Amino acid sequence: MRRPGRTVFVTIALLVLWAAFVAGGAREGWWRAMPAARGDNEGFLRWAEGRYAAESKGNIAIVLLDGGHVAGTFYASHGRPIDGRSIFQVASMSKWLTAWCVMALVEQHRIDLDAPVSRYLTRWHLPPGEFDNNAVTVRKLLSHTAGLTDGLGFRGFAPGQALPTIEQELTHAADAQPGAGGITRVGARPGTDWRYSGGGYLLLQLLIEEVTREPFNDVMRRMIFRPLGMTQSTFIDPDPAHLVDFYDADGSKVNHSKFVALAAASLYTSTEDMTRFIAAQFPGTDGALPGRGVLSPMTLEAMQRPQAFLYGIPVWGLGETLYVPNGTGGYVIGHDGNNYPAINTTARLDPATGDALLVLETGNATLAREIGGEWTFWRAGSVGLDTLVMFDLRAILVLFASGALVILIGSFGWYRRRR
Repeated sequence: MRRPGRTVFVTIALLVLWAAFVAGGAREGWWRAMPAARGDNEGFLRWAEGRYAAESKGNIAIVLLDGGHVAGTFYASHGRPIDGRSIFQVASMSKWLTAWCVMALVEQHRIDLDAPVSRYLTRWHLPPGEFDNNAVTVRKLLSHTAGLTDGLGFRGFAPGQALPTIEQELTHAADAQPGAGGITRVGARPGTDWRYSGGGYLLLQLLIEEVTREPFNDVMRRMIFRPLGMTQSTFIDPDPAHLVDFYDADGSKVNHSKFVALAAASLYTSTEDMTRFIAAQFPGTDGALPGRGVLSPMTLEAMQRPQAFLYGIPVWGLGETLYVPNGTGGYVIGHDGNNYPAINTTARLDPATGDALLVLETGNATLAREIGGEWTFWRAGSVGLDTLVMFDLRAILVLFASGALVILIGSFGWYRRRR
């Protein structure tokens, strides 16, 4: 190999090694400070309280679980006081509970996970296109691998505004968020890539209604909320006496939106109810099994297995996010929610330990996710891909660019000296 070629090869090899070092170090949190000492629940809550005071003009509810038991709470608001019974709209966290309903119907043998979703539909069908619609299965819809390219994101409808039907929303969503295609269709080969799709969960909402012959909210109340004791939870018409005020990022009060896409975006719930849902993922102190009879422990384990990957990293199971490995062969799991104008929520738990975090808030579009990312690192010792992309990407790029510049300058100097 001639010297110029050798120099180029060595430079590229060093750049690849540096990129791997930066990516691996970022994933392991080498440059991050812990929000509190490991195991210090009070310290973590104090850190979270400081983030709320510095970054939000709205309201927030936080619950920490340690070993399946509530270890601490924090409630704050710039307006009316809130508590554990205050009801928030939790945006895409709705999808997680919808997935539980789908899996309950799978356990009842009313739905086949690997059957084409079209087998169960009469009211609406995916439009024909380049790819085979029969390859869109229930499993792929749950894991966002069905090849749907709607990009939804629903903004919802103002109070009093006439709502379209589910079929109209699937055909072309009238409340698609900016940048979303809004048409639920198969635009990529099913089963190949992870593509987040609100339209896919609207399709699952229709599936649940078609299979049960009941309205979606009635099914969720009968199959999920009542058995788990979630007495305040609903996808429609929350109790106004407990509904929190909704805030924009500037601290102004705003109306909350109504949705046709209930399964994707419309769950109203409280921290008391969501704590019951989270605790149902663990064995009960009275010997109750995970799933609490709504789902079997075997089904819960199946939902936690990787179904979708991004950059080779497991990111999604059956209806739930896989944030980071938990060190025991499984993952820290859960779901985030974000919606206009400034709703942000997260629930994260380690099934192996019973440790969990729940954050519901309005008034900041990213605060709950930021707190969730820090909790994940604090508990598991690894940084989630979502946190790296949302909060650390600029620092990672600067670190990589500075190292790459040093490598390039050094390689050029070495080549000049060799000449």
